[in-house]
Amino acid sequence: MRKKLFGTDGLRGQANIFPMLPEIALRLGLAAGQYFRNGHRRHRVLIGKDTRLSGYVFENALTSGFCASGMDVYLVGPMPTPAISFLTKNMRADLGVVISASHNPFMDNGIKFFDRMGFKLSDQVEEDISELVLSPDVNWKHPQPEAIGRARKIVDSPGRYVVHLKNSLPNTMSLQGMKVVIDCAHGATYRVAPLIFEELGAKVIMAGTEPDGLNINKKCGSLYPEVAAAMVMEHGADLGLTLDGDGDRLIAIDENGGILDGDQIMAICAMDLMERDELPGNLLVSTVMSNMALEVFMQEHGGRLLRTKVGDRYVVEAMRKEGAVLGGEQSGHLIFLDYATTGDGILAGIKLLKIMLQKNRPLSELSRFLTPFPQRLINVHVERKRPFDEVQLIQEAVKDAEAQLGSKGRVLLRYSGTESVARVMVEGQDDTLVEDLAIKLSRAVEEGLRV
Repeated sequence: MRKKLFGTDGLRGQANIFPMLPEIALRLGLAAGQYFRNGHRRHRVLIGKDTRLSGYVFENALTSGFCASGMDVYLVGPMPTPAISFLTKNMRADLGVVISASHNPFMDNGIKFFDRMGFKLSDQVEEDISELVLSPDVNWKHPQPEAIGRARKIVDSPGRYVVHLKNSLPNTMSLQGMKVVIDCAHGATYRVAPLIFEELGAKVIMAGTEPDGLNINKKCGSLYPEVAAAMVMEHGADLGLTLDGDGDRLIAIDENGGILDGDQIMAICAMDLMERDELPGNLLVSTVMSNMALEVFMQEHGGRLLRTKVGDRYVVEAMRKEGAVLGGEQSGHLIFLDYATTGDGILAGIKLLKIMLQKNRPLSELSRFLTPFPQRLINVHVERKRPFDEVQLIQEAVKDAEAQLGSKGRVLLRYSGTESVARVMVEGQDDTLVEDLAIKLSRAVEEGLRV
């Protein structure tokens, strides 16, 4: 069985263990360079990264591969994933590359791509590139020596992104008088995020802005929003914004220390757009992981929730197909397709503040739009990912759980795209029942997949 290269969101894994090996990154640069090179013109690839130590390894390996394939490489250093998406299109590059493992700890890393329009690659394109990388006898179409690519650093890229996001707030509006806590998770947003909100007029209290290569996402950022929540209460801030290591997701904090996930932020933004008749078809796009309460919320307000597979690129694909402008994930990926081509945590924060200003209401009041149903997610380690419907024990457990939940809850089983993990999710209106059923189901999955 051939090893799998791409997962839910590009390559992902522990540094110096397959697939995150320097030799794989080198071949990836060669393969992607060959795949996207067309004609005799000069070709460009933009490479950005987060702050983890192993970024140097993969940055240099990818650069060597791309240059050898005949592509000029533009290095922008530590920058958020959405910044690379924007800059790829803005600088007319043929391809954008992000070296990041998002919310994962420092020992992990990853590689993901954007096409020339700033969108993530399709499954088919990733599979085509994988074939080139993993084939032992691939015929590399190396260019002539004079056509080898050059590599250069772009020093003004942070400024371009800062201006781009500042323009998402009308010039007639200012954050003057607002106090905002920003936790950058010692990641890729540590320079640009505080600067953006300061230049928009806010007083910024910073956290997670001292990366050392090893502390990215370490007890900070969107995975640990309670850190920012405590700071919001301590400083009397109006809002807390917690970002992950690559800056493409946001978990927000209200003025009372209450934590809002992606579903709640989507509800606030969707309601605002529907009230202004700016949500086409009153359609919101999210994944199968979004809380059932979000679906009920959209229905009650004359809207519709369209669900996709897990992964913000699948959300974006559905949004483009359906003509939607707002989508996201419970985990905090928020996509405003009229302004960005991927999830952007900083942009989502600006949108929230804009709504607060326009309505002159604190975030705690806006968050009352959506009260999530009790939801329990349990990760079960598995050795082999067998289809769940092939295991009788699991199917019987699912049927029993669904019968007890009725129409007021649901069960979801899915495998992680990057780990040897089965995710067991149960949600409903009875907290105790949800907890009991999630534990029973996770035990059935563990036992059923042990055979």
